Amino acid sequence: MIDAGRPATFGFHLCRGNQLSRWLVAGGYDAIAGPVFGSVHADRLLLEYDDERSGSFDPLRLVPGDKVVVLGLVTTKTSRIETVEQVKARLDEARSRVDAERLALSPQCGFATSVAGNAITSQAQRAKLALLVRAAGELLPAPSAI
Repeated sequence: MIDAGRPATFGFHLCRGNQLSRWLVAGGYDAIAGPVFGSVHADRLLLEYDDERSGSFDPLRLVPGDKVVVLGLVTTKTSRIETVEQVKARLDEARSRVDAERLALSPQCGFATSVAGNAITSQAQRAKLALLVRAAGELLPAPSAI
């Protein structure tokens, strides 16, 4: 996936809103998956899948084979800490549409994408990042190149 002649890896995040723990857009990726996933000139697609407003993983079948799908399975909007089991269940669901080698994990968005921030404690932010590191180490294959 990584081209040695290319100076950087490019990612494209489809944000659904992330200020004051609110979201602006709900609904699955179904309507945009075909035209967007294949035409975006990025190596990584960073997609929000932290709750039911994101829809199913079905649109992931339309992600071209040369792109990595970065699943935002951990919310940045609340201090509720997800479990490794919850992340694993969602990851298993996504694996039925995309090979595990093309999956990565992340928070759904930034913890404070504006000065107003979100209703989440710094302790919860650290715990969520630690959860992602642990889940990635346990549930995803080691990357072949970084």
